[in-house]
Amino acid sequence: MAVYLGRSGFEVDVYEKRLDLRRADIGGGRSINLALSARGIHALSKVGLADDVMRQVIPMPGRMIHASDGGLSYQPYGRDGEAINSVSRRGLNALLLDAAEKQPNVRFHFRMKCVDLNHESGEIEFEHATTAARSIIRGGPIIGADGAFSAVRARLQRLERFSHSLEYLDHGYKELTIPPAASGGFRMEKHALHIWPRRSFMMIALPNSDGSYTVTCFFPMEGANSFAELSTESDVRAFFGKHFPDALPLMPDLPHDFFTNPTGTLATVRCQPWRHQDKVVLLGDAAHAIVPFFGQGMNAAFEDCTALHDCLVGCGARWGEAFAKFEALRKEHCDAIADLALANFIEMRDHTGSPAFLRKKKREKLLHRLFPRHYVPLYSMVSFTCIPYADAVRRAAAQERLVRRCKWIASMILVLVTGLLAWLVLG
Repeated sequence: MAVYLGRSGFEVDVYEKRLDLRRADIGGGRSINLALSARGIHALSKVGLADDVMRQVIPMPGRMIHASDGGLSYQPYGRDGEAINSVSRRGLNALLLDAAEKQPNVRFHFRMKCVDLNHESGEIEFEHATTAARSIIRGGPIIGADGAFSAVRARLQRLERFSHSLEYLDHGYKELTIPPAASGGFRMEKHALHIWPRRSFMMIALPNSDGSYTVTCFFPMEGANSFAELSTESDVRAFFGKHFPDALPLMPDLPHDFFTNPTGTLATVRCQPWRHQDKVVLLGDAAHAIVPFFGQGMNAAFEDCTALHDCLVGCGARWGEAFAKFEALRKEHCDAIADLALANFIEMRDHTGSPAFLRKKKREKLLHRLFPRHYVPLYSMVSFTCIPYADAVRRAAAQERLVRRCKWIASMILVLVTGLLAWLVLG
């Protein structure tokens, strides 16, 4: 957002709670790899950064399913040339920081924690993480792009008629690592998102440019097959040996990573309104955090940046009008991708290895190949086009109704033909 605004001539001050990740080790363990797809690429192209980012990515045109017995099956995501792209969270953020700092009218202030906000006056108070010195900033509109646990949103919750929900999954996540081979190469298929679906839980792995994989476990927090059950190194080794036998030999540092890296939570944030007058607007996860199972969190947030920028330009920088237009444009679609992400968790965890799921996917691909303009699978619309999310959901539902109707008509024709043949043969 700072890049967009800086390029359009706005004076921008960015206040960041954390250290500058380009100059300090901010620690690991919470960096689920990002999956960049069409929406994010489009947004980056609008500010001239798509080519730079795409040089960092590893294309993943399909998912590799790892069965409990170690068997592998590959499922393409779309047509030839269509892929989602694994990109390092740290590398991408560093590139964006560099691009923003190249704008002479963009200034960064690191280690500044938001502690208060007066939504009526537009004043915002920060505390420096090292000195504890506090400062009150007065000036232009505030864009709260401060994540799922947004301090800016927390202050807006004081407003009357501000609706807010934070819904946690029963599952959490933990990051692990598969290191490169001794030769520096990849120890599994490079161009795939690897999934170990185990019904009530699962594990995924995304490739990194150094030959390693960022592995993420999604287990229940409590109960059977949960993080709560894994309290010792022997527990962890036994669990992974039973459920992920092909992955265990690839993770020599498994116990260390498992007990060193934190267990993260997974939540969906919904709120309304996203704005207050011409003073404040929420952006990205601060307005609509989603679980990571459709790979659209970053892509949706980048779409927000494009939409907010276009609204500002279209409204002649009348901030209140632009904020209202932005929310009206995006709210429905961000709610839609939140629902899709939750549904895709069940699909990835429970269905990707089932014969019925595979038959459905084959049918979708056949119809898409036969009628490429008129039938597009929902996954393809979400990941490989910029069709607004809610529109994609509606179109997919209409397509499925048509398919069911055609199947019913075909079955009726088959019955009639069979009856006619029987009548002709039997007289």
